[in-house]
Amino acid sequence: MSIEGKVALITGAARGIGRGIALRLAKDGADIAIVDRERSTMQDVADEVSALGRKATVFAADVTDRSQVYAAVNHAESALGGFDIMINNAGIAQVNPIDDVTPEEVSQILAVNVEGVLWGIQAAAAKFKQRGATTGGKGVKNNGKIINAASIAGHDGFAMLGVYCATKFAVRGLTQAAAKEYAPFGITVNSYCPGVVGTDMWVEIDQRFADLTGAEKGATFQQFSDTIALGRSQTADDVANFVSYLAGPDSDYMTGQSVLIDGGMVYR
Repeated sequence: MSIEGKVALITGAARGIGRGIALRLAKDGADIAIVDRERSTMQDVADEVSALGRKATVFAADVTDRSQVYAAVNHAESALGGFDIMINNAGIAQVNPIDDVTPEEVSQILAVNVEGVLWGIQAAAAKFKQRGATTGGKGVKNNGKIINAASIAGHDGFAMLGVYCATKFAVRGLTQAAAKEYAPFGITVNSYCPGVVGTDMWVEIDQRFADLTGAEKGATFQQFSDTIALGRSQTADDVANFVSYLAGPDSDYMTGQSVLIDGGMVYR
């Protein structure tokens, strides 16, 4: 079913999975607020959205700054005339043996992957309530959707990715708690859990594994990809297709879930 005329905000939308989600939701009929720190490429994505016949706006924000996330939500509503879907997609990876992780690395990844999602949840819920999402008891209609980026690393721990895994387990916990708190307002909260996606993030992960283990460049990506039951690595479009479902009305009765979309790597 369509999300024609809805307004969706996507963080980390200047490239990779975020860009894929922005374009897919635009194809579904939504107007798109593109939020990222990468000013140079945000407008390129906005132009692609416009070419699909939908409105687009860009807003530079650092998701680790709560005030900037709230400002991004306010901008989306003002520029696009509504606010219906929040996708907390921004995130970073970190590859390091647990023995070697530094306080600075922990602070950085927690700020982006956990606090960034938390501020996004807060800002979206506040806006949905401001726009009229009120407690309605049983049978309350949907009044907004919050969709978070988790990972297969939020379901299984992976060697050399320990702190990254911890942040994605945290996203699952936030998703469940927020779903329970906001259900009376008709606000649903779910997460998507990708696997090995052929984006710049995985290029960085592969390179870091190569630096630490001496593996050839591309070998780690291939090693992980070889475990995928469907026989190929994932694309941003594979993820975006599932996020389209979470953003649309067919998922209105679903909340608090962190769903694996990985081609068959981790099974729950």
